[in-house]
Amino acid sequence: MTSTDKARTAFIIGGGIAGPVAAMALRQAGIEAAVYEAYDSTADGAGGGMTIAPNGQNALDAIGAGGLVRAIGTPVTSMVLRSGTGKQLAQFAPPSRLPVQQFVWRADLYRGIYDEAERRSVPIHHGKRLTGATDTGSGVTAHFADGTQASADILIGADGIRSTVRPLIDPAAPRPNYAGLVCFGARMDECGLPSTNGVMYLCFGKRAFFGYQIFDDSSAVWFANLPHPAAMTLSEAQAIGAKKWMRTLHTAFADDSTPALEMISATDPGRLLITGPMENMPSVPTWTRGRMTLIGDAAHAASSSSGQGASIATESAVELARCLRDLPYDQAFAVYEQLRRPRVERIIKLGARTNSNKSPGPVGRVLRDLLMPVGMKLINPEKTAWQFDHHIDWDAKASPLA
Repeated sequence: MTSTDKARTAFIIGGGIAGPVAAMALRQAGIEAAVYEAYDSTADGAGGGMTIAPNGQNALDAIGAGGLVRAIGTPVTSMVLRSGTGKQLAQFAPPSRLPVQQFVWRADLYRGIYDEAERRSVPIHHGKRLTGATDTGSGVTAHFADGTQASADILIGADGIRSTVRPLIDPAAPRPNYAGLVCFGARMDECGLPSTNGVMYLCFGKRAFFGYQIFDDSSAVWFANLPHPAAMTLSEAQAIGAKKWMRTLHTAFADDSTPALEMISATDPGRLLITGPMENMPSVPTWTRGRMTLIGDAAHAASSSSGQGASIATESAVELARCLRDLPYDQAFAVYEQLRRPRVERIIKLGARTNSNKSPGPVGRVLRDLLMPVGMKLINPEKTAWQFDHHIDWDAKASPLA
């Protein structure tokens, strides 16, 4: 295969959300694709909750898979920002012309995407931990820890914020930075509180951040971001244990006028999700080298505060497939990055700004609560709609940008 030819085969490293979506999109584009996942088994039952924004749903719709999100999701009609005193700071929602945001449990989304990939005959191989890759000039070969290999025209890294592919592309690539917050959450089958009628509340408390939504059947989700000065790994956070973290969370929210204490108290410690440190990924300067490229968190990890991580990962998976359908792989990689980098980096900056609002000092907290309502009133909602009102025209031919 020469650099002027189109890719006919691809393999994707990473079997989370972006990897199987990319494989489905590539197969729709006429490119044979398979997924290679490091873990021996599927991740059924793992992970917390997330919102899939209208733009994420639109990206899935481009490959005929948007219905699976709406089948498992619960609508989030708007988000309300409150201070720890109960004062409403702002309320916002995507424009009504767009699909409603959907709250989904990651485990349900993961299973839905896997089932859809299986239905479309996408091969997903487990127990394939990447150790290296060789670009032969006419293709690329992946080397796995179990001694096996796989070869294709191109390799796509969809292996998350701690990507193994990223340093193969650029040994000097940046690593994630600790954002100063440790994250928790829980799924409640019965919380005993009234429905929030589709509204998700985001509360900037005195010592920590608390978010929640109560559904019509009295089930609920809550999540907390707790400032913690010392960086720790997920395993270190989990080793502290749920009971100790629950006591810490009680103390953190003791002075807030939110449902935090009531919801945390009603949560069985065995159901506490310790999701670990929140991390920021610096801008990744090099997405592509030779026949290898990156998508999703491996290329552009947005903070969970953005509410866009899974959505923009899905966008990139679909956009890359469209480019590879229409262009030789080297041009496709270049056009893909031209289309994606400005957008995703703008969204990442928004998420970083939200993170800073979650852990201000006493003076910063007062200023935030005073200025945020004024600032939000001055913002034209249509000026912020750009992040949600994004469509990928699958039928349009991809071409180099001027």
